[in-house]
Formats: sequence, C-alpha cells, structure tokens
Amino acid sequence: MGQNNVFYRLAPFIQDYIYRNKWEELRGIQVAAAEIIFDTDDNLLLTSGTASGKTEAAFLPVLTQLWENPSCSVGALYVSPLKALINDQFERLEELLEEADIPVTKWHGDASPTAKKKLVKNPRGVMQTTPESLESLLIRNSSNAYRLFSDLRFIIIDEVHYFMDNDRGLQLLSVLERLQRIIGIVPRRIGLSATLGDTENAEKWLCTGTPFPCITPKVEEKGRKIRLSVRFFPVSEKLPHSDSRQLLENYYNYLYESTRGKRCILFSNSKGEVEENIAHMKRLSEKNHSSDCYLVHHANISPALREFAEQRMKSGELPVCTGATVTLELGIDLGHLERIVQTGCPLTVSGLVQRLGRTGRRSGSVGEMRFAFRWDMSLPPSEFYKDINWDFMMCTAMILLYTRERWVEPMYLPKLPYSLLFHQTMSIIAASGAVQPKDLARQVLSLSVFKNVSKDDYLLLLRHLLENGQLERSEENGLMIGEKGEATVNSYEFLAVFSVPMEYTVRCGSEVVGTVQNPFPPKSQFALAGNAWEVTELDKKHLEIYVKKIEGISANMWTDVGNEYVHTKVMKKILEVLRSDEDYAFLDDSAKKRLTDIRTLCRNAAGGGTEEPLDAIASGAFSEGERIVLPISGTVFAVFPFLGTRGTMALLYALRERGFQAEVWLQRYIPVCIEVHTDLGKAAVVDALNDIRQNGADKYSFRIPENCEITGKFNDYIPRELLTKQYVEDYLDTDELKLIE
Repeated sequence: MGQNNVFYRLAPFIQDYIYRNKWEELRGIQVAAAEIIFDTDDNLLLTSGTASGKTEAAFLPVLTQLWENPSCSVGALYVSPLKALINDQFERLEELLEEADIPVTKWHGDASPTAKKKLVKNPRGVMQTTPESLESLLIRNSSNAYRLFSDLRFIIIDEVHYFMDNDRGLQLLSVLERLQRIIGIVPRRIGLSATLGDTENAEKWLCTGTPFPCITPKVEEKGRKIRLSVRFFPVSEKLPHSDSRQLLENYYNYLYESTRGKRCILFSNSKGEVEENIAHMKRLSEKNHSSDCYLVHHANISPALREFAEQRMKSGELPVCTGATVTLELGIDLGHLERIVQTGCPLTVSGLVQRLGRTGRRSGSVGEMRFAFRWDMSLPPSEFYKDINWDFMMCTAMILLYTRERWVEPMYLPKLPYSLLFHQTMSIIAASGAVQPKDLARQVLSLSVFKNVSKDDYLLLLRHLLENGQLERSEENGLMIGEKGEATVNSYEFLAVFSVPMEYTVRCGSEVVGTVQNPFPPKSQFALAGNAWEVTELDKKHLEIYVKKIEGISANMWTDVGNEYVHTKVMKKILEVLRSDEDYAFLDDSAKKRLTDIRTLCRNAAGGGTEEPLDAIASGAFSEGERIVLPISGTVFAVFPFLGTRGTMALLYALRERGFQAEVWLQRYIPVCIEVHTDLGKAAVVDALNDIRQNGADKYSFRIPENCEITGKFNDYIPRELLTKQYVEDYLDTDELKLIE
C-alpha cells in the first residue's frame, strides 16, 4: 500500500494530528500495521523496540475504522498490566481524539465512577482496563457486559510479554474468552510488545480462544547505538572498619556520579535495595550541596507519589533520577532519559532489553546503561563456586546474548494452571449464582487455557472444594458458592491472581506515603519513598502506621513472591564466558579483573582430598562427561550441568531416583550446581550422569516431596495431588537432560 496510501486512508482527524505534531513520515511498523488492519481480518502482533511507535501503529487504523463505521457499543478494549500505563495512554489518546467525538474511558479501581456510569449508559469509543477490572465486571456487573461490548471490534493487549508466562496472563485469556461467549462475537486481537525473542509462542498466546490466524509484520528497524559498561566493586561488609566503609562508599559514589545532573532511572531488583540506594544518593547530594532530584517508584509507594515521579520525569529537561523496580520497566512514556543505571543483574534478558529501551529514545541519541556490582570479599573461604558472584557472570552472558545474537528468552506457556482453575471456577459460579456440575465443567474446561486439564482432575478439585466449604449444593443439586467461599470471593483481593502480602498503610499526617509489610511499633524507624520515618502510632485494627519524617538512613525489607526461571541458553553462555579468554569491551578494568579472577579460580579448581588435578571449568572441564563432576570432599561432589532452572531440577530428581542424596545449590535464583552426597565415589556419579544423558528420564516416575509446588495464590484450595502434578508438568524439563555438558 505504501507510506502515502496509508496516510490518506487514515481518518481526517488523525491526518490533522500527524500534521500538528510535525511527523515527517509514518514509521515502517505503522504502515505495516495499517495494511494488516485495513485489508485483513487477522489478529496482529506488533513487536519492536521501545519508542518505535507501536501504540500509534495499533490505534491509528483502529480509530479510523471506528470513525468510519461507528460501533454500537465500546468498539475497542485496551488491556494493560499497569494502571500507570493506562493513565499514560489515556493522555496520549485524549489529544488524538479531541476532535473525533470518540470517547476514551478508564475502567479500573482508581478511575472515576461518574465516567464509568456514563459509559454504561451510553457505551461507545475506547475502554482502557486491567485484567482484574475486567474480571470484576464479569462477576459483579455481568448484566452490563453485553450492553458494554455487544459490538466490540478490537482488543488491544499492551506489553504481551509481561502477561505470557504467568497466571495473570492466563486469567486475561480466560476472561476474554468468557466475554466472547457473552457477546456472541470474537473481536480481533492486537498485541504489543517490545521484547520477544520468539514470536511463535506469542502469536499462539495472542490467538488463544479465537479462530483467527496472527500476522507479525517484519519491519526493518534502524540500528540504534548503545553504550554499555559494567563496573565491579569489591567490599568488606563483614569487617566493619574504616577501609571497608571506604570500599562501600566507593560504590555509592559511583552511583551518585553516574546519576548526578542526569535524567535517568536507577534500577534495582528489590524494593529494599531501591530505598537503600536512593537514601545514599540523597545523603551524597546533601553532602555535595547539590539539588535533591532523587525520587522512588515501586509497588509499595502510594499512587500519588508514583504519579508525581512519572510527571516529574516526563516534564522539562531538569535533572531527575528515580529509583525503581520493574514498575518503570514497562512502556510508560517518560520523555527523554539520558542514562539507565542498574545495580546487580536484571532478572532476564527481556528485562535488560526493556530497561535499556528506556533511554536513547530521541533520534540520534545513544542508549546508555551502566551496571554496578558489589561483592563481599570478606566472607570466609569456601567451595570455589561459592566464592564466585554468578550474578555478575549472568549479566555478562546476558549482554553478549543480546548484543551479539539479539536473543531474548522465549516465553513458556504453562500447561496445568490449577490455581487459576480454582479462581475461574469460583468466578463463573459467583457470576451465575448456581451452576449444574456438567454445565460448569463444560464452561470451564472448554476455556482454551485449561485444555490440558482432564475431567477427572476437575472432578477431584470440585469434590475437594465441596468438602472444604468453598462450594455447596443448591436445592436443585447445582453448585453454588459456600459459606467459606463467600469470604474468598467477596474479598477485594480475589480479583487478582497474583499474591500480595498483608500490608500496612503508612501515613504522615493526611498524606499516604505507601505500604509496608511489617507492623513497626512506635519509636521504630524504617525507609520508604526515599525517606527515613519514625513510627508515632501503630493501628493494627485498621492496618495503619502513622509516622514522622526523620534525618538519616533507615532500612526496610519486603518479601518477594513468585518464581524466577533461568533459561538454559543463559547458563550455556555463562559457560562459554568461563571457557573464553576474551576481554569484553563493556567491562571496565575492575570488572575485567574480577572476570579474570573467576576464570583462574575455575581453572585451579581441584578435587578435594584427591591427587588427581581437574581441568578448569573455563578451559573445557565440562567437555567430557566425567569432568562435570568435581569432588568437594571425600563424599561430596558438585555436578555442573549448566542447564536452566527446569532442566537442573529434572536432573536433581533423576539423580535422587538413582539413590543419590542431592540438592541444587542456588546463588540468588541461579542454578549453579547440584551437590551430591554419596559414599560410592565419583565414578558412580559419572555413570549415573552418562546414563541420564543417553537414556533420559521419566519425570512422571519421580518421587516429589510433599512441599514442592509452583507458586500460586490459591494453592491452599487445591488438592496436593494436583499441585504435585502441576509441579512435574510445568517445573521439570527432562528434554533438557540431553544437553548436560
């Protein structure tokens, strides 16, 4: 169709918008998306770099079609993982639609009730929502669902990669399929994502529950210049003397110098570390008599303070640095950022790419990301692999995977989401009042996300829920919510399928600062929102803590929930880095020295108490089957398969099945090795590994401990038999055993 043809097919108000904003041309992805939306009936997946115009690529042709052929209900449903992203898109769409008479309505917990009532009375235009708010609509306002969506044409799902491999994404697919049944039509779906290594799974996910194929246009993107650097800081935190304090101060000085006078984000992997870093940045800012431009943005900060941080980053050119976790990783438009600083290693390659994509968005600018690692060198000597900071090694591997191979983790699609099965069962019954068991099974098991759940397993779940009072029989022998189930379903926490620990609201005067998990007593001190606070009053009944601001630095910890999986390709790249002698340009001298030390440490690794020296891991120690086993003591051996999380766990159970006592040794969540305890000697372990590599293993025969399960919010309502089955199916990958080094 071409650039000009697409432009002239867009609605006049969109053409005016393009002129008004002085766009020189439509981007390639915008042209491709318009051609697909205008000329096919297929679903559409748009995947390209951050700030490449994906949102406009979806909305420009969609809004054109709604303008040319107005819908009799809400015409386009936009689903986002974050309210902040909805607010950001709301502002962008309002400007675009100011002359088109196509309303945009936010529909989530913080949105205007008046606007919602207005939309129910006269449903039209675009609705922006979250999976939880859509779930609530189907449960508590099901009578309005048909009225709102009877002529729904498009469903736009933002940040597809964020949804794909978790219960929240499966919940969204279930809710969309239930909505389709209510309205009797199947709207087209458009997925947006900045980071997808393999589009096949994403296309499959996006099309779940629809009859349409999916098109992912391949668009040539202009090469983007990036600047990466990794710095390593040895510290001595266990030895509190002046030298150790100076070593730690060097680390914080580097963070300060990297962020001072910049518009940037300081990313960390935990909320506690975010608070700690920003507290030290504020201290150094005061010490150096420079302006305090440091803010905090994470899930426990109040919405008002988060929005303040977002607006501060969007507006103007003044320096601002926001400490953040994943909450600023997604596609909120934060204006021009000059630099990203990351402490530690991002959890995934996808996360690294998302964070890097926050910077260098202006034409011709360079995307810059600095990584800072600190490692306590004062820890007592132990096994060589415990003296290696694998976090640093994984970051090096991730940078290589992205910069040299453009590889990003493929998303895993869970097969047996039993926690969600409970949730959707209760949701459907709550919306209906009472359902006959056969009808319930038909409604639930026909949802595409439950295609691998057998009728026998579902019957087992229903019987369990009846026995435990979550469900009960109606007079007509149907199933209805039981007395205990009423408490579950009526809780505001029910709508979300991800776990949120019980938290206390923190108030300073009339202002809500955020939330904490600990009921801090009066006089105690903690950190939140980049400041230190002292508790003046604790109200346990209403879960509130009243505080006053104080000087100094305090600490606060949050409990992280959920699983993190390392992909086998990441572990193999770590091994490649260990075996190589290459100096990587993105490592500064301190990081190069640390990498050299780690390689030397591996090369000098010898069997504990034996005379036979072992070749280095780094020089190919794992190239032969017998050499992946390193003696640690007379009866303890470390097995280094360099497999991902699912493969390593499968190997663990395969070894246990052969009579070995074994445990996975993790650093943070990285599966470094398996420690095997045996009196049979190294040869027996090597023989077992060779047999496993050659003949594989049957994971369904593994003896799984009683406490093993995949994290799920509603696991307490699931029979143990089903939780074990889910663990085996979705957490263990025996196919990877052939990849043992």
